[in-house]
Amino acid sequence: MLIDTHAHIQFDAYRDDRDEVIERMRERGIIANVVGTQQTTSRRAVLLAEQHEFLYASIGTHPIHLHSTHVDEEETSFRSREEGFDEVYYEKLVQSPKVIGIGECGIDLYHLPHDIPKETVLAKQTEVFLDHLRFAEKYGLPMVIHCREAHDELLDILEGEGRPVRGTIHCYTGDWSHAKRYLALGLHLGFTGVVTFPPRKTDPQTQLDLLDVVRRMPLDRMLVETDSPYLAPQAYRGGRAEPWMVEEVVAKIAEIRSVTPEEIEQVIAENTLGLFDRIRLPERFTASL
Repeated sequence: MLIDTHAHIQFDAYRDDRDEVIERMRERGIIANVVGTQQTTSRRAVLLAEQHEFLYASIGTHPIHLHSTHVDEEETSFRSREEGFDEVYYEKLVQSPKVIGIGECGIDLYHLPHDIPKETVLAKQTEVFLDHLRFAEKYGLPMVIHCREAHDELLDILEGEGRPVRGTIHCYTGDWSHAKRYLALGLHLGFTGVVTFPPRKTDPQTQLDLLDVVRRMPLDRMLVETDSPYLAPQAYRGGRAEPWMVEEVVAKIAEIRSVTPEEIEQVIAENTLGLFDRIRLPERFTASL
């Protein structure tokens, strides 16, 4: 049984063939956490999860939506809509039994508005991230945490809380020095198709550092994800990712750890169910545990 802990199949990238994408998941036995990034996509995540027994949802506000800014990535280009964290709105969504996490929330110092000082952006992101943290604690749910070019800033916030944090650092691409600090806080680390990428000729060390984390970290804190529609594994690079491609992530981790994919699949399923403890597996999945 494979569980994609972070996918965005409610996004418009799947507008024309979402049913087919979900059917491919069904055929391959893939369970997924559909992650919201603002009010609209959080609501869509919940509605989608309520329609399918093998889908679940996380709800929250991504840091890029706290200020309007242009987002230009390999897979997409858009201007983010400014939006805060409306606790009243999210309190309605969190009542659904299919909501298993709070996020995607966090700190992002890569997508910065051109007309707002970095310090102002960081202050706002910190305030809203702490709002998510309190909300997650209130409802006893784990956090789905985004971090881009801001590990030191995020760790300062988390360590400043002075207690363990329940959740996962989504799409971890940092080095071992930061990984150790996250693990010391009690967090899990989520790995995407990025682990399958070859080292860049211009900056090979970044990828080598990431693979070192995969090799060294305790298996019982590891999660896998796709971040669909982004970050398709190397074999599908340049195309749209789908949740079933988490198979490629598991295979690469197994190769790095010198174990079988089945061993990685088993331990990661246990990790996921332990962290996201609102997941109630459909009966056909329970035999594989």
